[in-house]
Amino acid sequence: MNLTTYIAHLREELANAAELGGPDARALAERLTAPMDSAFRLAMLDALSAAADEITRDLAPGSVELRLRGGDPGFVVTPPPAETPEPYKVPDDATVAPSAPEPDDGAVSRINFRLSDQLKSRIEEAAGREGLSVNAWLVRAATAAVQQNPRRQTPRTPFTGQRFTGWAR
Repeated sequence: MNLTTYIAHLREELANAAELGGPDARALAERLTAPMDSAFRLAMLDALSAAADEITRDLAPGSVELRLRGGDPGFVVTPPPAETPEPYKVPDDATVAPSAPEPDDGAVSRINFRLSDQLKSRIEEAAGREGLSVNAWLVRAATAAVQQNPRRQTPRTPFTGQRFTGWAR
């Protein structure tokens, strides 16, 4: 990435702004911006470095690095490693319970949620023990959870203060 064009544009913008003060102000601005070239470059490099750090935080465990080559910055992107789970082998003497048939209306939805690494590991272990993918295991667990108490229609609200809900006679 060549910063020269960006710095030249910045110098031109400063000269145009100084022209409002007349030709003497423009000449002074042009004389002052030439020695500021290295300060402009340093400020741009700081901004690019901060952006690379922010992107790295969002991309973790991948990363983005800012490197200088011959005075010109360049980005090095390291994508996160591809996860290749080891296939689960069911022991010969183990029996795997078949999953309950799900009514299939043809529609499939996708959700994303966050969970701790410890819980994720426990889910992966449980799915592996049952010979299921994590997705299939989570679908089975969610189905069991919503079918566990079908009579409960209204969600419970936590007791706070003097608030009561329900019917009274």
